[in-house]
Amino acid sequence: MRFEHLVQINDPLMPLLTPLTRAQLWRGLLRRAEQPTEFVLGLEGYALRARGATTAGAWLERQLDFGNFAVEDRVELTTLVGSFTRTAAGPGWPASTLAIQIEEPQPEALYLRFTYEFDDGAANDEDAGAEAAQTLALRQQAYFSADLDTVQRIRELAEAGALDG
Repeated sequence: MRFEHLVQINDPLMPLLTPLTRAQLWRGLLRRAEQPTEFVLGLEGYALRARGATTAGAWLERQLDFGNFAVEDRVELTTLVGSFTRTAAGPGWPASTLAIQIEEPQPEALYLRFTYEFDDGAANDEDAGAEAAQTLALRQQAYFSADLDTVQRIRELAEAGALDG
């Protein structure tokens, strides 16, 4: 399954919406990776297992605690560009990835592109039926809602001055 969508960050037609800079948006994504409990609904805790630097940014290895289960992932951060999260498969869920890319087609016209990918076999099964299609639609709706929540949280942090350089 692949699900991709854009969220517009700055909108010149909405003057009451405070514009964000690329740097603020980047620092929000970095905070999302380093403090995931502030962004992920249902996440009870997390442990940072390892971290390191790359020529383009940094990486983190984490364990996310959802109470009844834990998820292992690796987040690769490319400074001022975006993040790429690879989640290991576990009992009951497939390995998956999430890419969050900052896009700026025109100066200050910022967007976030969210791209989710995983292979649970259902997309390749012609007999999966309406129930699988409905489950997929609900999952996509949940991803979209969570991504809007992420943008809202980044806005709140920016308005509080927490994302200033």
